[in-house]
Amino acid sequence: MKNILFALLFSAVFIQYATSQKIPLQDDFAHTYSIVAYDEKTGEMAVGVQSHWFAVGKVVPWVKAGVGVVATQSFANVDYGIKGLEFLEEGAQPKEAFSEVMSKDEGAAFRQVAIMNSRGEVFAYTGEQCIAEASHYVGTNFSVQANMMSNKNVVPAMVEAYQRNRNLPLAERVLATLKEAQNAGGDIRGMQSAALVVVDGKSDKTINPAVKKIDLRVDDAAYPLDELERLLEVHRAYEYMNEADVALEKKDFSKALNLYLEAEKLQPENIEIQFWKALAMMQSPQKEKGTREMKKIISKHSNWQHLLYRLVEVEVISLTREDLKVLEK
Repeated sequence: MKNILFALLFSAVFIQYATSQKIPLQDDFAHTYSIVAYDEKTGEMAVGVQSHWFAVGKVVPWVKAGVGVVATQSFANVDYGIKGLEFLEEGAQPKEAFSEVMSKDEGAAFRQVAIMNSRGEVFAYTGEQCIAEASHYVGTNFSVQANMMSNKNVVPAMVEAYQRNRNLPLAERVLATLKEAQNAGGDIRGMQSAALVVVDGKSDKTINPAVKKIDLRVDDAAYPLDELERLLEVHRAYEYMNEADVALEKKDFSKALNLYLEAEKLQPENIEIQFWKALAMMQSPQKEKGTREMKKIISKHSNWQHLLYRLVEVEVISLTREDLKVLEK
């Protein structure tokens, strides 16, 4: 209830403020801290963000595989994301793309923006009328930016965290940076929502520019970064699951089993993972163990047995009538 009352009061105050300052009211009050980053080894690009504002993930991060990424915040103007990416795709440098959008933005002094292309070149801007503490830092292949922070230590803490965690995969590195921002004080209002988006920086015919490798959002939570971390772990588990499914389709049951086992390490309580792992076992020299595990799964919910029969019918897996009878005992 306190959070709701605070949000309502905050909205009312800022609508009055925005009106007095002639800021377009369609702009979102996404005061926040964020990071844009590029991984030279993988070619991945990412945007990570956290804010005490509902559904910050629909406002701040803008991405396009093979083109670039944008974080637009403070009194966020989404044109920096939409049109900024269009200019990057046409060949503009990040600063040029920003300037093109800024030239038509009457509220530019209230914006905070970071634009990065698929080569890791980045430009960041903090308008002089962004609410303190507000600043940004542009490093090699990354930029961190924050406004309405509880103190001036947030941005330096983000820089240090990103550089210190250089050996982590890009998504985990970005998340570690966001967590350090919160440890340093974060948004003066607290926490509510967060988002993490990763796309491929490569630009070739095999890459669909609309595809996001990672696309996670927490729209409303007491501890959004903890939830984002949990979702990222689930995502990693399902990356193994997706690879295993391909192996299963190709009847490579040994490879599928190894991948399902890796997924289970990350999500040991996930019954979906348990089911497919047991299924792969039943197609391997570990058939007896797989059968025992499948019986446990079926005992929890009969729908898994119905699914198993359907998979046999379409020949995704090869089980005999006797194999199925054993499961019914």
